[in-house]
Amino acid sequence: MIFEWLRNRRRRALLAGPVDPAWIAIVERNVALWGWLDDGERQRLLDIARVLVAEKDWEGGGGLTMTLEIQVTVAVQAALLLLGLKHDYYRNVDSIIVYPAGYRLPRGREGMSFLEAEHVPVLGHASPYGPVVLSWRSTLSGGRNATDGRNLVFHEFAHKLDMKDGVVDGTPPLLKRVSGPRWFKVMTKEYQRLQRQAKTGREKVLDLYGATNVAEFFAVATEAFFEKSGQLRDEQPRLYDLLKRYYGLDPAEW
Repeated sequence: MIFEWLRNRRRRALLAGPVDPAWIAIVERNVALWGWLDDGERQRLLDIARVLVAEKDWEGGGGLTMTLEIQVTVAVQAALLLLGLKHDYYRNVDSIIVYPAGYRLPRGREGMSFLEAEHVPVLGHASPYGPVVLSWRSTLSGGRNATDGRNLVFHEFAHKLDMKDGVVDGTPPLLKRVSGPRWFKVMTKEYQRLQRQAKTGREKVLDLYGATNVAEFFAVATEAFFEKSGQLRDEQPRLYDLLKRYYGLDPAEW
């Protein structure tokens, strides 16, 4: 109780201060979706991002030196997912580790030691109780291109939203504005549609990687919702409407 009171007091003090002009320059340079938002949305976005920068543990991996530009670029993109949600500033994210580019993640098999584990190249990673790990190169390219449907930060932080209930199943904790049965029905049908597309290799709106499993489907659908919003609304209206209800945003109208 006292901890929460102190935390909220610190947040109020932080947000009462002015925004560093360097932040605006960074966001304008690195987050293309910033240009689509109105003044009120921009202020709310910056407020969320300022808390994320202040409260999360930021670490450079692979020799990367952590800078304000990296923190702001990541935090503002992560904050976009929270803009219309009742949120807790990603309470299940304690730390964010950023590598210069791709890195290798150990993927062991049962009975193998860490040193024997197979190391697979990845650009980002999120686990239920671990950090969010990102490639800076991919973070930057994803932020600067707002229309290709590929955004590493959206993808990994969508996973963290999914993981809030401790289950990685492509279904984050739902608010009252989203019907659980409808969520399951629509997401199942759209996931199966993407699986059929993946068998033929014909990619349309969603990245075919989303056919891997339902958790990846939610993350990939989130990327498309924010970056291919008009196309998603026109071609997969039920999926778009479901995500619009969940995120509390209508990016096709930005």
